[in-house]
Amino acid sequence: MTRRPMAMFLAGIALAACKPLGSHLPEAPTRADLSAELIRLSEPGPPRGPEGACWASDVTPMMIETVSEQVLERPERRGPDGALIQAAVYRTETHQRIVQEREEIWFRAPCAAEWTVDFVASLQRALKARGYYLLPVTGVMDRATAEAVQRFQLDRGLDSPRLSLAAARELGLAPAEIARR
Repeated sequence: MTRRPMAMFLAGIALAACKPLGSHLPEAPTRADLSAELIRLSEPGPPRGPEGACWASDVTPMMIETVSEQVLERPERRGPDGALIQAAVYRTETHQRIVQEREEIWFRAPCAAEWTVDFVASLQRALKARGYYLLPVTGVMDRATAEAVQRFQLDRGLDSPRLSLAAARELGLAPAEIARR
């Protein structure tokens, strides 16, 4: 009977010397800022980029703000005793202004050769695991998949149904970029 309590005591000491649980685990990946990946060009066509890079483009819509305001046309009139003689008259003026121009944006994307049935199925599974895709995995790049891609990327600063390379990396579908020295 003395062996068992001694063994438990030694095991407790050994465990006490260990690092706290989870301290050896790598940090969780951070959410990518896909807006940092966007390239805006003054000339048409894809950017000149690294050898073998593939690009996708999308168009950001023009954003227009409509402002309506009440403008005093005729002020109120009051008598010498302060009584209201005539109420003020207002007119509504409405005008619009462009908040953001429509523009073409470019971003790195998985190359066409990578878009296999297996790749799309993996994309659907990755989006499903994160709650963006709710339908059965088919391996077909359909409207529901594109909408899920757009929702995933919108949360990260890119409003496009076309999968960016940075989003594919975050989803674990493309190798991480190697830092160059």
